Amino acid sequence: MNPLLWAVLSLVVLCFLFVVGIHYGFRIPRPKPLKTPQDYGFKYESVRIPTMHHKQLQAWFLPAQDATQTVVIAHGWGAHAELMLPLAVPFRNAGLNVLLFDARNHGLSDGHGYSSLPRFAEDIEHVLTWLQTHRPHACDKMALLGHSVGASASILVASRNDRLDALISISAFGHPEWVMNRYWQKLFFPKWLARGLNRYVEWLIGSRFGDIASIHTITRVQCPVLLVHGLADTVVPIADARTIVQAGLNAQRTIQLCEIADADHASVDKIDAHQDTLIQFLRLTGFRL
Repeated sequence: MNPLLWAVLSLVVLCFLFVVGIHYGFRIPRPKPLKTPQDYGFKYESVRIPTMHHKQLQAWFLPAQDATQTVVIAHGWGAHAELMLPLAVPFRNAGLNVLLFDARNHGLSDGHGYSSLPRFAEDIEHVLTWLQTHRPHACDKMALLGHSVGASASILVASRNDRLDALISISAFGHPEWVMNRYWQKLFFPKWLARGLNRYVEWLIGSRFGDIASIHTITRVQCPVLLVHGLADTVVPIADARTIVQAGLNAQRTIQLCEIADADHASVDKIDAHQDTLIQFLRLTGFRL
């Protein structure tokens, strides 16, 4: 075979394998929830919420008696609503309604190809719209809490509209490019290859990383923001949170950072230990607690 043709074919095969590897590597595990809000002592309504492309999201609405204020909680990559229930407890105990949901491809929600930050944001938007449409009495004040990719998606949602009264972001990443590069570095990919793969991912999700990066979207958020981040987070280092905060402050946003010692990326228990900080933040933003 002609050496040049062989080289071209080898390059095509290599590119194909890399593309397949990306899709395989970003498959989402789908653990099913084992507990419900009832296991935490709360009455709840199990509802299905429509989202993009006629898909349905599984959600739990935890009503508090005569409450007109609600916290919506968005989980992170590969998680589901049940894993966020410990964070729902202090809000529900404080007399707030809580709405938790499974994003597409997670928990008991419908599957839909790949997941991405923009798709998480789409699901959050539809959950907020459902809440305002079907539980209007619960929307006098609305707060949004997100974790990891759910946190960065929550910042993106908050940057696009003004219907939120408060935003709590836990373990958000500053820029998708940083997240991807950390992943490629673990695989020892050269920088030129990482750049090419990043551009492919941008094409796949239909968004340029810079347009959805939290260090940029935070500058357009109108409501008060509380960032929470663990100092022991090795998935998204604390530097990401500090950079987001600085970008917000530079844009004269109302934003603060709570750093938690010994908390890693998924330390819900350690974050729950700082529930007074979360409640106090909502109180200062005008929630009646």
